[in-house]
Amino acid sequence: MGVALITPFKSDESIDYDALARLVEHIIKGGTDYLVVCGTTAETPTLTHQEKEDIKRFVVQCAAGRLPIVLGVGGNNTKAVVESLKTTDFTGIDAILSSTPYYNKPSQEGLYQHFAAIANASPRPVVLYNVPGRTGVNMTATTTLRLAKEFPTICAIKEASGNFTQIDDIIKNKPKEFMVISGDDGITFPLITLGAVGVISVIGNAFPREFSRMVRLALQGDYDNARQIHHHFNELIQLLFVEGNPAGVKSMLAVMGFIENKLRLPLVPNTITTYEKIRIVLNELNIKC
Repeated sequence: MGVALITPFKSDESIDYDALARLVEHIIKGGTDYLVVCGTTAETPTLTHQEKEDIKRFVVQCAAGRLPIVLGVGGNNTKAVVESLKTTDFTGIDAILSSTPYYNKPSQEGLYQHFAAIANASPRPVVLYNVPGRTGVNMTATTTLRLAKEFPTICAIKEASGNFTQIDDIIKNKPKEFMVISGDDGITFPLITLGAVGVISVIGNAFPREFSRMVRLALQGDYDNARQIHHHFNELIQLLFVEGNPAGVKSMLAVMGFIENKLRLPLVPNTITTYEKIRIVLNELNIKC
């Protein structure tokens, strides 16, 4: 289980580094396998270049080599992404995560050429990220497999299309070492039964120990116990995304006392109705609030 790390903000919208340090420690001690820093869950479109650099360095320092770190590097301007790959300091970074370009809606050939350019420029292994609900374009299994077979540096895909047929096609026909990772907490358990290797998780910010246990049990073939944990968190996972990500997980972390419930516009906190539903479910799960 990897965790897509959020960015805690103070009430004045500055980055809350004390809260970030506490959260990183909580996630690591919870048994998380790797961290994803400055991914989309971190509200990176609202962060300045300097803030992203500072967060990257801070998390690398906090982690102190205890687990691998994946850095989010993407965009809808291929030339700019390639340039950033050439100029970024990758000290302490083990791989990059790069989503399909948003808004442009490139063709499958455009997607292939975009990621080919990234693979050729990246000094670290590349994890593709297919999330059509956010970018407006779906990368098909054919394109994913073409990239996986032609570029050894492309090591995995975070698949968040929710299309089981497409994901199963990738798992069935991929190169042996290429990894398929769930990009959706709610369907991680069934995807592992198909052959996915784990998840890049949002709920793992709050419950790293419990959710990583579910992943490991499923990977070990202990489906009965893994399914129990999956069902245990099912309602909470649904509440995470009912008003968008990361509003849900930030509400959850605020209820648990980790962070202030603050986002940067255009994102706003959950409504009080959803916040209260999250608080009630956490209490029902016997989580200390």
